[in-house]
Amino acid sequence: MKISENQSLQAFNTFGIATSARYFTAVHTEEELRAAFQSGIEPKLVLGGGSNLLLTRDFEGLVIKNAIAGKAIIEETPDDALISAGAGENWHELVLWCLAHDLGGIENLSLIPGTVGAAPIQNIGAYGVELKDVFHHLEAMEIATGTRHIFTKTDCRFGYRSSIFKEAHRGRYVITKVFLQLQKAPHTTHTEYGAIRDTLRAAGIEQPTIQDVSAAVIAIRSSKLPDPARIGNSGSFFKNPEISAAQFADLQQHFPEIVFFPGTNGQIKVPAGWLIEQCGWKGFRRGDAGCYDKQALVLVNYGQATGAEIWQLAQDIAESVAAKFGIQLTPEVNVI
Repeated sequence: MKISENQSLQAFNTFGIATSARYFTAVHTEEELRAAFQSGIEPKLVLGGGSNLLLTRDFEGLVIKNAIAGKAIIEETPDDALISAGAGENWHELVLWCLAHDLGGIENLSLIPGTVGAAPIQNIGAYGVELKDVFHHLEAMEIATGTRHIFTKTDCRFGYRSSIFKEAHRGRYVITKVFLQLQKAPHTTHTEYGAIRDTLRAAGIEQPTIQDVSAAVIAIRSSKLPDPARIGNSGSFFKNPEISAAQFADLQQHFPEIVFFPGTNGQIKVPAGWLIEQCGWKGFRRGDAGCYDKQALVLVNYGQATGAEIWQLAQDIAESVAAKFGIQLTPEVNVI
């Protein structure tokens, strides 16, 4: 394990924030990960793809880049396959690998930035599919003891963009490997979302394959979301809030055009992007910190914005939404 000093983190976060780490190491095995946590350098921060992270300051401890790789088909039946992937693998590249093996279930999650290890922490989801729908189990190292633990789907307590690793076990484990149960042909595709249906219809596709669905999702996401290689961003900055049916009914009286979807436990989900746009933030720019002009849910770094400037913009946006709609926005992004 090699530890470097005063390492720039600009290339390790998709916002492209120019911060640095006092100490930095990349780990490729569970043994190296264990050694990094036994180094004695404090505090520590584990990085995946840096795609769900806003750095507002330099990090004075040890940044550990999880680079544990590997993809494999572990078990097969006539109907499905159990696959494993190292936590440091790029998520979208895993999706493409599964498509190349004609394994279905995560095609709707195409082009989501980040690593495989971050996917269960966030219970990533898009276009009617969540990671928990195909999740089998994962392996994680307990930081305090260095021992390996296995977590089943029940153990992970998945919720909307949440899991036990964001709640009760936050900061206690580092995920090292994820196992997914995927479907062999004939596949069940999920095309309920209007944008997917419209994209497939425009292409003249009536019986879409999983590859067709992935291509449609990639086209939709590319049209709405900026490429982090061109404009720094972390995708959706806020969660879509869920409110009570009573609160929604009251809001609907004042805002008849309000957009909504069914939420969990009888609640109503209101798109955060719609709320932000109604408050006039879409396309707003303050220096190099801005709100993307094609999707108000995405905050962007046009070049030289600091993390503190983007965080201040996020707080201003949340305050205006609360003032107008009485809804509190919660960041989906981890702020350091």
